[in-house]
Amino acid sequence: MDIILALKAIIMGLVEGFTEFLPISSTGHLILAGSLINFTGEVAKVFEIAIQAGAIFAVMWEYRARIGTVLGGLGSDPRQQKFALNLVVAFLPAAVLGLLFSKAIKAHLFAPAPVAFAFIIGALVILWAERRHKVVAGAHRIETVDDMSMVDALKVGCAQCFALIPGTSRSGATIIGGMLFGLSRKAATEFSFFLAIPTLLAATVYSVFKARHELHTTDLPLFLIGGLAAFVSAFLCVRWLLRFISTHDFTGFAWYRIVFGILILVTAHFGWVIWAD
Repeated sequence: MDIILALKAIIMGLVEGFTEFLPISSTGHLILAGSLINFTGEVAKVFEIAIQAGAIFAVMWEYRARIGTVLGGLGSDPRQQKFALNLVVAFLPAAVLGLLFSKAIKAHLFAPAPVAFAFIIGALVILWAERRHKVVAGAHRIETVDDMSMVDALKVGCAQCFALIPGTSRSGATIIGGMLFGLSRKAATEFSFFLAIPTLLAATVYSVFKARHELHTTDLPLFLIGGLAAFVSAFLCVRWLLRFISTHDFTGFAWYRIVFGILILVTAHFGWVIWAD
């Protein structure tokens, strides 16, 4: 494999892993990184989605004990059955809407202005949610993911639908949505991690299947390198984020999103980055 191409795959994998679980939109960062290092084209588009699997495996490894408990208790443990059902319920809204409207979204919303506005509007929502969270501090109903009802899961699943809009951020939509619906910061973050497993794995499998005729066995090493980089960086990011939320809020990410939204508009205006699907 070409060394330069391998380095590009590593860079893209690191960007994916470090941004996937933060409320800052991995999609926007991957577009920017891909444009800056000239990593574009049809295979690159599939690559950007496929390496999400590396980030998901990082979450699965971090929560391997809980996942094993859930799988082991599906036949007999009502607590684990309830948790698994909540994940299914939360997964369905975005899955259905994604299948129905993905083409329309790509055709009309994957442009500089919509992506930039999604970054900025998302930032304002985070600032508002954090302000509200402080005012009603201690009033959240749900301390852990096991306290969630099916209705709570459905609400978070509906919030995840906003992530279909490029620049919104899947993790941002689910975490902030969860907090607005009464989850503690820790419960909202952890449920976002768990919900990412079926959501991103389904997106990865669907994307690779659709593009199967454009891919070749020679692309496999590139995907493996990118996936490994995404795994390592996502693992570090998840560990860091769990420590971070114990003493910090998401306000800093909101201001970062505003700056990034402005960056999108500037780079698009001067033609430095091609913000297109």
